[in-house]
Amino acid sequence: MTQTPLQNTTAVPPVAKKVPFAREHHGDVFVDNYEWLRDKESPEVVEHLKAENAYQEAVTAHQEPLREAIFQEIKGRTQETDLSVPGRKDGWWYYTRSVEGKEYGIQCRVQAQETGDPVADWTPPAVEPGIDLPGEEVLLDGNAEAEGKPFFSVGGTAVTIDGNLYAYAVDNSGEERFTVRFKDLRSGELLPDVIENAFYGLAFSPDGTRLFYTVVDDSWRPYQVKAHVLGTPVEQDEVLYQEDDVAMWLGFELSSDRRHLVLSIGCSEFSETRLLRFDDYDAGLTTVISRDEHLLYEAEPFLLAVASGTPQETILLTHNKDAINSMVSLVDPADLAKPLAAQHWRTVVAHSDDVRINGAGVTATHLLVSVRQDTIERVQVIPLAGLGTPEQAPAVEPAFDEELYTAGVSGSDYDAPVVRMGYTSYFTPSRVYDFVLPTADRPEGELLLRKESPVLGGYSGSDYVATREWATADDGTRVPLSVLRHASVQQDSTAAGLVYGYGSYEVSMDPGFGVARLSLLDRGIVMVIAHIRGGGELGRHWYEDGKKLSKKNTFTDFVAATDWLAGSGWVDAERIAAMGGSAGGLLMGAVANLAPEKYAAVVAQVPFVDALTTILDPELPLSALEWEEWGNPITDPEVYAYMKSYTPYENVRAAAYPKIAAVTSFNDTRVLYVEPAKWVQALRETTTGPEPVVMKIEMDGGHGGASGRYVQWRERAWDYAFVADSLGATELLPGAGLK
Repeated sequence: MTQTPLQNTTAVPPVAKKVPFAREHHGDVFVDNYEWLRDKESPEVVEHLKAENAYQEAVTAHQEPLREAIFQEIKGRTQETDLSVPGRKDGWWYYTRSVEGKEYGIQCRVQAQETGDPVADWTPPAVEPGIDLPGEEVLLDGNAEAEGKPFFSVGGTAVTIDGNLYAYAVDNSGEERFTVRFKDLRSGELLPDVIENAFYGLAFSPDGTRLFYTVVDDSWRPYQVKAHVLGTPVEQDEVLYQEDDVAMWLGFELSSDRRHLVLSIGCSEFSETRLLRFDDYDAGLTTVISRDEHLLYEAEPFLLAVASGTPQETILLTHNKDAINSMVSLVDPADLAKPLAAQHWRTVVAHSDDVRINGAGVTATHLLVSVRQDTIERVQVIPLAGLGTPEQAPAVEPAFDEELYTAGVSGSDYDAPVVRMGYTSYFTPSRVYDFVLPTADRPEGELLLRKESPVLGGYSGSDYVATREWATADDGTRVPLSVLRHASVQQDSTAAGLVYGYGSYEVSMDPGFGVARLSLLDRGIVMVIAHIRGGGELGRHWYEDGKKLSKKNTFTDFVAATDWLAGSGWVDAERIAAMGGSAGGLLMGAVANLAPEKYAAVVAQVPFVDALTTILDPELPLSALEWEEWGNPITDPEVYAYMKSYTPYENVRAAAYPKIAAVTSFNDTRVLYVEPAKWVQALRETTTGPEPVVMKIEMDGGHGGASGRYVQWRERAWDYAFVADSLGATELLPGAGLK
């Protein structure tokens, strides 16, 4: 690679005017000079944002050759004409094709065969990239749908059991409000029914006459589940349920056996499930366990075979009753009418301090349990025969041979003899397995590899190394780290380093393969993924120790991870960058304030950096839902004071900040663009150092950035080029890169 030009140091950043706005709570007054930037309808605001982009482009123009090189590396390693492994639903195999030069996937299907051999009938057909199968039908060509649109995203699809009708939801703005259309798959014609402003998730009733969907309120909180009867005016759609508590999230799904509609209502601390029986639709919804009990649970109704031979209506509960890491129980529906203390729950998977139960579901023959142990997510299966009795069979767990990996159920059909599983690790590309469920002839089951995603360009996993290390936090807590590097990097304290983190909402940063990440490792950057408190890697305690009035543990854990890397012998302590997005962007702002001297650069993607202002206004998108994560600063002075002490925008101080890039989208409904827009103004005004602070804003994107895979690759190349350039790690290691 030729030497890149030097950074433009003559560009002048845009300076927003100051319009003092006083925010007063609990006797505290905060004067916000840049709140006026919230008005996205204002031509002055739009012009300011365009000026930010122009400044960013000038400051980073010298990175363009590096960005192009990284983009070509991502593209060169990706098999652009490819397809997903077909997954069977009812009488059809469904799959997605991708085509070289096309931004979006093409949804297809082909009819399944019925030979009478269960495993053979559930063996996916051999579909080849670029070659149509006989009888192949195109359900939705995303490229045709996206033509002429600034943005394109699919928020859900559904097919009737008979395979005749297809519903799909499309967003063309990035605002996550979808338009639902219906297609008759026999004729290819669109039905006249059109539903506007739906949210994620669609499902047909078993008889195919109704479509269920969710609607969001003005703050983008899903609060209604509605039913549309095909052929009737949308204005007459039935509101099955409306959730008026602004701190509760609403969603739905069909039960595994499709006999019930299952409504899930909840926050991160307690929940409620309501059921609708399709064979008694007019009876309406019934509540499993009231939210008043303050349990966090999921419920799955199903028919369990018992000794009498007649399947018995049973409810599977994954819950935290006397079980902080959750457990799995069975309860008879009739018991639910009793007070909670009088109900009889039969234990299926007992509580463990070392194992977190993430969820459970059923097929016609087996219980499927998702668990997390030693930070790793895995799957266990238990036969339904004898479930919840002394005759219950032991769990069987598909075995894999790597230390750091992620395995999970990616799809299952109730009557199938196999369960579709996804598997990946840091340097094993995504694999799709079918796990043949255990039988008397096959007591351990059998893993059948259906596909490993191809990686081109001479990729070999043996060129890279992933290890588990541990940092020690200020309070003595050991924080797990995943350390990734190219095998040729020497432990001589000269390499560059990048620390990545998230640490909120009990979300775990699980091992997973990433083509784009290879471009950093190939330039000698040692990457640390910090599994900090606030995430879910080490169970529910790990999450609770990083939320509300313990939130600062998330930030200090990240700094401890940085200190580990600085002292590890792998990197030069002067060449470390940090990266995170959304709540991880709040993390970036917090650590930049805490320890700006430890980082050469910070990339904050869609950063939640004005958290207190946002959460103080319940009218803003999703604000009220955040109270269970951060606390409610409106009603609680202690929460207000605690949040005010760390929220990044309000704690910018006179210090020499590193190079900072705030990356955002104009139409993001989760973290509004105004947060990074205000933050970068405060940083530029206050920093005592010479390093630039830039904001890159995608004017047509949402929370996930722009749509289209090539556009997304270029966005990732932008982020990584900023990091690599800031660390002086622009050259490929000898022998690394595309081959």
